[in-house]
Amino acid sequence: MSPSAPLNAAALHTPMLDLLQCRYPIMLAGMGGVARSGLAAAVAHGGGFPVMGMVREPVALLEREVAALRAATSEDLHFAINLIPASDSPQHVQAQIAACLRLRVPAVVLFWEVDSALVCQLKAEGVQVIHQIGNRRDAQMALDAGCDALVVQGYDAGGHVRGMVPTLTLLPEIVALAGSVPVAASGGIASGQALVAALALGAQAVSMGSAFVATHESFAHPYHRQCLVDAHAEDTVHTTIFARNWTITAPVRVLPNAVTRGEYANLSEAEKNQPIAYQDGGQPIYLFSTDSPAVDATGRIEDMAIYAGQSVGQIYAICSAAQRIDSIMQEARACLGAATATAV
Repeated sequence: MSPSAPLNAAALHTPMLDLLQCRYPIMLAGMGGVARSGLAAAVAHGGGFPVMGMVREPVALLEREVAALRAATSEDLHFAINLIPASDSPQHVQAQIAACLRLRVPAVVLFWEVDSALVCQLKAEGVQVIHQIGNRRDAQMALDAGCDALVVQGYDAGGHVRGMVPTLTLLPEIVALAGSVPVAASGGIASGQALVAALALGAQAVSMGSAFVATHESFAHPYHRQCLVDAHAEDTVHTTIFARNWTITAPVRVLPNAVTRGEYANLSEAEKNQPIAYQDGGQPIYLFSTDSPAVDATGRIEDMAIYAGQSVGQIYAICSAAQRIDSIMQEARACLGAATATAV
């Protein structure tokens, strides 16, 4: 759909839906630690495109989550695994890729630096490759590598943030650059009105993170979910302080806490190496880690990374993933109906 396409109900069924094999133009952002099989299955049942976040996760967990997703949906479900190669060792990334190929994972969403060789490897194996980008340079590299679709992530997004331009500012530039390659928008979108705005600027879908963190099926801790409901857009913080267990120091958007306020800045190395929480069956979590609190987390979870995009101002309650999708689609239809009535 071009940026000049008319606003009407047909705009909600874009060509990208055929690529993603889903009913609605809504993708689950592949949030590491949050977007696991339970949430992905709920999004699939609700008509959206399921993406599981397996960034830096053990191969055994990836295998279990793929099996669980298929058991909860169907063996032929079209879904994606999200990986960020720049955040991990090449050896472990290749082990994850080998597992994806062995498990016949139909699509992979990549993020951060564009690894053209990896894109070619996946496409040669028949895997659909979607690349999330945050700037024009990365978009051009992903297109040159032959990616099947792009996700344009803006500065207003939660979690790890690649670019410095807001979503709705960057989006039309990348749509024009991408030509026939479909583009989804990510960042600052958690409502039907925001979905329509993205479609009007040429997106064919949206990828949402915060909107799905605040759902019953999310693997996020209830504390994290409620924080998003209580927050406003201006509350979020863009920082590089949560980078302990990544191979690169990458910026993230989170809600403020003692860590972002600098209350742990003067700790000794010994103090920094004391766990502040435990999750995923007792795994220790340390200060400044990229880990966000999982559903089973215990300890000082309020001092962990509480990822949140500026879309939190559009999130008013915790609900099921299906209810979230249904609400957004109802809002979008109402918005398009109002726009059509106004035009007439």
